Amino acid sequence: MSANQTTTIAIIGGGLAGATLANALLKHPHLTTHIFESAPEFSARGAAVGIDMNAQAALAEIGGAAADAVERAGGVLVTSSRLLMGAGPHALETVFDLAPSQRGKVVHRAALLSELLKSIDDSRKHVIKKVLRIERSHSSQLAIHFEDGTVFHAHAVIGADGVRGHVRRHVLGAEHPAVSARRSRFWDARSLVSIDKAREVLGGEYFAEPRQYGYVGDGAFFMHDKHDDGEMVQFVVTGLIGFEDAIKGCFEPSLRDSIVEAFPQPHHEVDAPTYINGYVCIMGDAAHCMTSWQGSGAAQALEDAMILDTLLGQVKYVSDIPAVVRAYNHVRRCRTQRIVHSSAETGLIMCGRGTDTGLDIGKVQQLLPGQWHFIYDHDHAKHKQAALRSFDQQFNH
Repeated sequence: MSANQTTTIAIIGGGLAGATLANALLKHPHLTTHIFESAPEFSARGAAVGIDMNAQAALAEIGGAAADAVERAGGVLVTSSRLLMGAGPHALETVFDLAPSQRGKVVHRAALLSELLKSIDDSRKHVIKKVLRIERSHSSQLAIHFEDGTVFHAHAVIGADGVRGHVRRHVLGAEHPAVSARRSRFWDARSLVSIDKAREVLGGEYFAEPRQYGYVGDGAFFMHDKHDDGEMVQFVVTGLIGFEDAIKGCFEPSLRDSIVEAFPQPHHEVDAPTYINGYVCIMGDAAHCMTSWQGSGAAQALEDAMILDTLLGQVKYVSDIPAVVRAYNHVRRCRTQRIVHSSAETGLIMCGRGTDTGLDIGKVQQLLPGQWHFIYDHDHAKHKQAALRSFDQQFNH
């Protein structure tokens, strides 16, 4: 392929990770991107998603229509976040308030996905496309075989198809111990209600400002925050496996019928030793499915998209792609796997079951805030530079 020809990128998975990357790649005229979703429509599982400062900065780095997608989708700025003890001798005492510099936004997943997909031409979006296998074709392309009998040819494949997606199996091998997803130690139950119903149940003082509240419980954690321009409130109760009935029972009866999710949080029990295989790589939950305790699942998917956008923008020839995915793997795997493990540890603390903390407010106050430092003390510009250095070094040896 000559330098003035286009490179075809196939993104497998039409959730937030895949849609963000597809949106990001629109600005590169040398790339032709198609996005494939196995379901009958593009949809996002779950009610709300937190977009922390890192995720907002990643969208800004990506630019274009992605930069203000959260605002267009009705994202609500969380001007403050307060963590309290919800059980034990210090119940309802404040543990800490999140620093103003760490303010995130809360947005409805479906609304954000819709905004990210708007810029992508319908001819590049494909539904009911379940991958059966990926193989090298007779040319310098990959052949993606779908369950409906069709085949799509691309120069690179990026798997954003989730925790149980096909592309992870392709990258690691079907029998690799890191392929299988397991139930984590935690269970979620969520309820999405109008702001009026929330005020009626909890009292208006909790919603006078867009503050997120969280409560450290005895085996469980409770949280509520506003989104959809402040018109809706999400209630979340999360706890350890074995506490499911207690978790569901935590909802006030008038909210119980509006629970939109009640499921065990999946995770990859074994870390993936690599995110890449030749001209194929994985991102988002397909690469690093993490529990929700540090609110970083979506943020890390957006960071993945930012780095892939940066690297794919450098492609001049199809033969550059292996260097792209190697550089991506080099900078992203270490950071994301660290957060996977930190998130699980944080969950135990926030459920009152930390090894060294329990329900001791002093110990929780001492240990918990530091769990986020390495996530937020992160420079996206330097991260991109490191990826580009890794890419360039492969041509200088």
